Amino acid sequence: MDNKKIKIAILVFSLLAAMFSYYVWQVFKTPNFDVKAEKPFVLLIPKGANFQTVLDTLNKHQLVRDQLSFRFLAKLMSYPEKVKAGRYLIYSESGNFEILRKLRNGRQDAIRLVINTFRLKEDIAGKLSKQLPFDSTFILKQLDSNAYLSQYGFNKETVPCLFIPNTYEILWTSSFDSFMLKMNKEYKKFWNTDRQTQAEKLALSPTEVGILASIVEGESKKSDEQARIAGVYWNRLKTGMPLQADPTIVFAWKDFTIKRVTGKYTAINSPYNTYRLSGLPPGPISIPSPQVMDKVLNLEKHSYLYFCAKEDFSGYHSFATSYEEHMQNAKRYQNALDALKIK
Repeated sequence: MDNKKIKIAILVFSLLAAMFSYYVWQVFKTPNFDVKAEKPFVLLIPKGANFQTVLDTLNKHQLVRDQLSFRFLAKLMSYPEKVKAGRYLIYSESGNFEILRKLRNGRQDAIRLVINTFRLKEDIAGKLSKQLPFDSTFILKQLDSNAYLSQYGFNKETVPCLFIPNTYEILWTSSFDSFMLKMNKEYKKFWNTDRQTQAEKLALSPTEVGILASIVEGESKKSDEQARIAGVYWNRLKTGMPLQADPTIVFAWKDFTIKRVTGKYTAINSPYNTYRLSGLPPGPISIPSPQVMDKVLNLEKHSYLYFCAKEDFSGYHSFATSYEEHMQNAKRYQNALDALKIK
């Protein structure tokens, strides 16, 4: 073979090699998913799913631009035999290799679950069901089961205390039991030795602190007076006085539109009626926030036994040591309500 033919052969081979390399690069690296830049696509692969299930989901949402290259590389990487359930985020600039390696290795993207200060268990169940693969009816059934909750040291009234408001990372494939175990772990982390010691000094259990914190938070959103309000309730608990906490009456009625708690409402027959019953109610009236629980643990020690919302509607309260002084404060507030025709 003369030099000219050799040069042509080398040139052809080089061109073919370059074309093949370019194709391989495209198959592996070129962005191949039609996903908006500002928001990733959430690919949910349920347990028991196969490669065809994954393809059907991708096709349904028209995500894969070049299906031939995706299928080719999937088989090359043996993904059809290694489909793993989970929640996977696909971003706009993702290539075949990046996504297939992620799916094949089961590298899930955790759910960032936000636990807030919900009032009712129905609210908790509804929130969880929107982010975790559990039906709200199932969740509520578990949260209403004393037999189930006993393993965590709670019952259906006290279980809101288990949830410490925060943002948690949860795998979509987690079982409900593993989710509850994580919540229990976070609860124990919050209730460290120092906090337990503080609670003991107040003659309160962690659950009782949570119940009291939920009431304090219901009374005032002003962080600079929450410790003082906690001190009023603590004084009442020590002397056996009813707490007479309006938020517990609102909770008993499950009517959070009530603006003025009158005798009509305090006549309700409920274990949450702290006007009729002494001591703490059987459970919290919301998921207590960590900040307010710390306010309770560091409550202000004083001689106040009464407090009433200020007539300027600032959200702050007037405090009193005597019933007579309290009635004067209450009268001013009632007159302010009457002036606005709030019933």
